[in-house]
Amino acid sequence: MNNTENEMDKSILIIGAGIAGLSAGCYGQMNGYRTRIFELHDKPGGVCTAWKRRSYTFDGCIHWLGGSAPGNIVHTIWEELGAVQGRRMINHDVFKEIVIGRRRVPIHTDLERFEQVLKGISPRDGPVIEEFVREVRRFSAFSPPWDKPEMGLGDMLKMLPYARSLFKYQKISTEEFAAHFRDPFLRQVFLAIFPLPDMPMFLAILNLAIMCSGNAGYPEGGSLEFARAIERRYLGLGGQIYYNSRVSKILVENGCAVGIRLADDSEHRADCVISAADGHSTLFEMLPGKYVDTTVWRYYEELPLWKPLVYICLGVNRDLSQEPPIVMVHLEPPVTIADEKYEWISWFNYGYDPTLAPAGKSVVISMQETNFEFWEEVYADRSCYEAEKQKVAQTFVAELEKHYPGIRSQVEVTDVATPMTWVRYTGNWRGAYQGWLPTRKVFATRMKKTLPGLSNFYMCGQWVEPGGGVPTAAASGRQVIQMVCRHDRKPFVTTKP
Repeated sequence: MNNTENEMDKSILIIGAGIAGLSAGCYGQMNGYRTRIFELHDKPGGVCTAWKRRSYTFDGCIHWLGGSAPGNIVHTIWEELGAVQGRRMINHDVFKEIVIGRRRVPIHTDLERFEQVLKGISPRDGPVIEEFVREVRRFSAFSPPWDKPEMGLGDMLKMLPYARSLFKYQKISTEEFAAHFRDPFLRQVFLAIFPLPDMPMFLAILNLAIMCSGNAGYPEGGSLEFARAIERRYLGLGGQIYYNSRVSKILVENGCAVGIRLADDSEHRADCVISAADGHSTLFEMLPGKYVDTTVWRYYEELPLWKPLVYICLGVNRDLSQEPPIVMVHLEPPVTIADEKYEWISWFNYGYDPTLAPAGKSVVISMQETNFEFWEEVYADRSCYEAEKQKVAQTFVAELEKHYPGIRSQVEVTDVATPMTWVRYTGNWRGAYQGWLPTRKVFATRMKKTLPGLSNFYMCGQWVEPGGGVPTAAASGRQVIQMVCRHDRKPFVTTKP
């Protein structure tokens, strides 16, 4: 048998059918490997998901998609994965409305109008506003080399025009930058636009640059349909997916990953194993801490996580298609949700997507950060758990009624998903839906996709990509297959062999 035949016969097992796992599967098939994906849930997507309640679809993930427009590497990845072909992308003129007292501040995706709104709030802060807008405009053409595991010389040369700004704004947090505004109301608005106080300003600049350049549209049909498109691409390439198949152990022999054992005790062997599953479960349960060095241990001991969310989902008999897609309201007085006081409440209005609700009706979802321990405790008592979910929903509807009078009587469907819901369906550690919180410390961390002392094993997805995100997950799966190809000394391709 020649080398080409050997490579074609090489098999890869992938744990998890989220975006990273599906991506790894697609690129594995494109490069001649035989891949199988094992997923604990009964559908693809992982946290990129949605669920139906009567005639309404509640979306759990994508609000805007980086790489929605052609002309950048992320869009190329989406095309390679079959995710965007024939899919309408919806772009918003106003992507968020900030409500503080009687004042409503629209946040435009047109950069000139965005600048005018901020200067209208505080003309004396013009120089700081202009600095921010100048950097957003500069990064509107920025395209990080997400298509490969590491930068080459050519990539570094392309980054040179941005080097000074990258160096400066990676060290400054959004909270520190906001402190430069002399107007306290403008500071409050700015931190409502970018509500992670220790996030590097570079990420705030980049996110707004993506949005203002028309490269952050919403894929009509929502998250699950987006994931299903990649699933179809994977199956069309000859891959196999096994749903309702929870992996309990990664099999290791002589320092090599050789397969997996499922919860039903069946074993499946392969030449290589890729985990696109929850990082904590992978490292401390499937591989019970045997390949965790001090560096990786510190990640899970010290690095901050995205706080888990409680989703309050409403199907309402009202047309909200002309309302802003995101509304963020400052509360006076604060409200209590799941034993925590909230000064802000926000919601996502999906009235612009006609596929999620019947004609003339809309989906509204509030995603509030919450306390994992609280939900873990009440989950032990089912009646208490259900009562708490009902209480949370009632609190949100009461606040929504203040903004849209009469909407309380128009609520037709209510559904609440807690951090325990995400743990049950995705396995995400402590309900951290995007893994590591993108603070300055986390953003500066470079995580490896391999483990010390274990060969033929790789990790991809949000637990090795600080900050998380759907485009990052897809790129991570691509990069892992590039690493496998490099190990096998074969060229990496993006078409079916």
